Amino acid sequence: MNSGGGGVDLAFFAMMGAIFLIFYVLVIRPQQRRQKEREEFLKTAAKGDEVVTQGGIHGRVAAVDGDVVEIEVARVRGEKVKIRVSLSRIDQLIKAGQGKGDEA
Repeated sequence: MNSGGGGVDLAFFAMMGAIFLIFYVLVIRPQQRRQKEREEFLKTAAKGDEVVTQGGIHGRVAAVDGDVVEIEVARVRGEKVKIRVSLSRIDQLIKAGQGKGDEA
């Protein structure tokens, strides 16, 4: 009596599954990979490396204590001015001995 009604539902679910799979492969998976690479890179922060925080503060790593980094940001009357920031708030890390690259 009711013929062909179930085929539309199956096609709809197959299409939604395909869209989710494409979204996962093109968006979610690459983001997870980039996040993991960033975390591994930040774990290599060492004394003497230059950093830029997400707030735009530039400085040099003075010490690393777990997830907290002490950054030397200036010198005032011969005294070093240091701040402590979370390692996760480091935006850029330039390893000691590496240049900043060619700027045009």
